[in-house]
Amino acid sequence: MVTPIHTDGPAALLVQAEQYAESKSRKSTRMAVGLAMMAGLFIGLAFVFYLTVTTGSNAGWGLTRLMGGLAFSMGLILVVLGGAELFTSTVLSMLARANGKISTRSLLYTWARVYIGNLCGALLLVLIVMAAGLYQLDDGQWGLNALHVAQHKLHHSWLQAFSLGVLCNLLVCLAIWMTFTSQNPLTKAVMVILPVAMFVSTGFEHSVANMFMVPLGMSIATFAPDSFWQAVGSSPAAFNDVNLIQFISANLIPVTLGNIVGGAGLVGMGYWLIINPERENKTAHISSLTLPSVPYSERPVMTQETLTIENNMQPAQCALKAQQFVADAIEQLNRHQLQGAPVVDSQNQLVGFFSVQDVLVDLWWNDYQPNMDAKVEDLMRTEVQTVEADQSVIELAQYMSIDNQVLYPVSDTGIATRFTTQSALERAKTQTLSRPYIYPVMKDERLVGVITRANVVRALAPLYGNAMDILPADAKEGLVTA
Repeated sequence: MVTPIHTDGPAALLVQAEQYAESKSRKSTRMAVGLAMMAGLFIGLAFVFYLTVTTGSNAGWGLTRLMGGLAFSMGLILVVLGGAELFTSTVLSMLARANGKISTRSLLYTWARVYIGNLCGALLLVLIVMAAGLYQLDDGQWGLNALHVAQHKLHHSWLQAFSLGVLCNLLVCLAIWMTFTSQNPLTKAVMVILPVAMFVSTGFEHSVANMFMVPLGMSIATFAPDSFWQAVGSSPAAFNDVNLIQFISANLIPVTLGNIVGGAGLVGMGYWLIINPERENKTAHISSLTLPSVPYSERPVMTQETLTIENNMQPAQCALKAQQFVADAIEQLNRHQLQGAPVVDSQNQLVGFFSVQDVLVDLWWNDYQPNMDAKVEDLMRTEVQTVEADQSVIELAQYMSIDNQVLYPVSDTGIATRFTTQSALERAKTQTLSRPYIYPVMKDERLVGVITRANVVRALAPLYGNAMDILPADAKEGLVTA
């Protein structure tokens, strides 16, 4: 079953990207380096696939490179689905630095350990490939192809190599950015194919890929036997320029810097600078619900005085503080038997809402190794729906359980947009709503409490008994007379 893509636009993607960025620095060094080595292996394997596909191809320049690019996309797919740490996507952790979640020192340390891990993984694969003798495939043409690819990478000008690095990681980080729109593995895999195929087929430069490709070329030029050179009609002297100094100075340094600018700068900080000013920092976007009005004739025989939200809410003592540690907030929620609570600042102004759902998502994102220094403001949501104290519980109950757009699917002009043989009751039972179970209650723009789904059910429970008993005597008499 394919999970549909859910996205609320660029701002929602930026929030996910910021969480993704912060998670990079939370991993232990052992885990980060280990996962980075896996990423170096994955990208190296993708280049092995690229060489195999392009060696001896007569499909023409463009089609041959397209086939190679599609094959190379396997590398980023393995990284994304395998949870590996790739330097070119790790540079997005610049977002965590921009938000003040990590220091510059922590940012550079995060980059360095992943970069070194990628290099170790790539070099390990070079050893394995050389031991396997893959360069002798197709009578040595596979190895000759690898030598030509490596040699080509070392003959860009410094500015050209830097620019090709910028373009490469622009596409890689956009591919990663797109994966934030879905939780489905197949969808994520498909999303990264075309951006990767484009950067590979067009010849953009990827620092981690080069950590495998150029050392492979150097290894073939140094260790290939005479039989290999006789088979391909060449000699090691033709590839003297494929050496360590040339690799570091003419390729690895400018390409790495270009990758940082393309990923951290153009994609990460580009989106952050565009969208972040539109979001009020740590300020809640409070929307007071306009609940659907219920015709008086449809209301149960209960007094409005007993059915106001104010008379059925829980007091505001359950509110959390923005600077409160998450562990303390969870304990407070458990004490009040709540799944969430409003968050207030030092002036007791409503600034957000914190729920156990946010905690569970954060735990999953961090492999169930929670950050004990995390505070409520780090996880809370700033989009908050509130209700007024004098509103009716019945109106809130209808809002929580019924979506009129689903129940009565009509356009603004009154034309039906969907036809069904189900009754209104059947449609109401099968609808899927995504609405809060808990609402902050406001009175005169002040937080006075919360009301939960359980409070609503408790308020309406008398309907299953003798509803007349909750009416004053004079009201009963009036109804009997009527």
